[in-house]
Amino acid sequence: MPEKKGGPGKVGWPIFAVLFLLPYLVPATRGLAENTGPMWARVALGVLVYAYAACYVIFPVAFGKPRRFKVVFGLVMLSLGLLVTLLIDSSPFILLYGTATLAFLYPPGWAAIFDTVALGSVTLVLLADGRFEGNGGDLISVASITIAMFFMANLIRAIRRLERANQEIATLAVANERQRVARDLHDLLGHSLTTITVKAGLARRVLESSGDVGRAVEEIREVEGLTRSALSDVRLTVSEYREVSLAAELAGARAALRAAEIEADLPYAVDNVLPQLQSTFGYVLREAITNVLRHSGANRVSVRFGRDWLEVEDDGAGADAAQGNGLRGLTERVGGVGGTLRSGPRPGGGWVVRAEVPEPEPPAVQAVRAEPAGGLA
Repeated sequence: MPEKKGGPGKVGWPIFAVLFLLPYLVPATRGLAENTGPMWARVALGVLVYAYAACYVIFPVAFGKPRRFKVVFGLVMLSLGLLVTLLIDSSPFILLYGTATLAFLYPPGWAAIFDTVALGSVTLVLLADGRFEGNGGDLISVASITIAMFFMANLIRAIRRLERANQEIATLAVANERQRVARDLHDLLGHSLTTITVKAGLARRVLESSGDVGRAVEEIREVEGLTRSALSDVRLTVSEYREVSLAAELAGARAALRAAEIEADLPYAVDNVLPQLQSTFGYVLREAITNVLRHSGANRVSVRFGRDWLEVEDDGAGADAAQGNGLRGLTERVGGVGGTLRSGPRPGGGWVVRAEVPEPEPPAVQAVRAEPAGGLA
């Protein structure tokens, strides 16, 4: 089977095709030379013989053409094959070139229909002409080889579809990895840079207002520590080794809110949260606190969580936060573990973000009927 485009098959196919055509062309040419009929008839037969052979040599060109071209080319070649088979007193084996070509050019259903019609037509003509007994074996061989070519063509199509599917899977894997890195870096750097900005601003205000160098230096040391930690987290995120901890995020939120002079009502322990949800809730807490620091202008923040839920409330104006990429990324992250994320204004003013992941129901225990002692009666 020639390759669809490029490669060695494109160069080697004409040589292979000519060699494969020799068992057909040599006897056909000898028969034309020995024919005693009119010259015009011999010329016409010669044109049919070599046109049929030329179609077989060039049929790989049709692979890159539109479907209409393939249909016309296949019909022309099959018609030439039928004419040559019926007009020249030779073996019907030469019809194989046309039937095999259709198996590769046409969709499976159409190839089966046209090849069956062609073989059936030749069979009827041979039966009517009394030549079926001498040529029946060749006709059966043509049918068998055509069926083999039919399945080979379908196998090649399946392999090509698998190759395309593998390419699409590889493309999707790259896109998913880029999306993961972008989401993690947003969650990571958004919070870290916001906290660094708040602490740097606090150090500046301390120096401008009171000149307390000691406190300003302490804040700058914390900024340096946050910078180093963010750099380490970026490296681990790119390597997909970083694991967010709810306890660490709670401590970071406490420090960030204190630096921003926002009153914080935060829990001191995370023991009541399911272990498998602590990483996911850590991302939610990080993004919610980042949005409070960036957008809300809040004076007070409250964080509450239970076994399978977490809620962050503030008294600011957080309407703009709902439009950011962060909450959309969190919705995807919480949805990945079967939960939901809701955010919106709360009664009395302010904003609330709530993540909830329902616990899976325990599997039903099937009751087993106990047999009486001694077995069955």
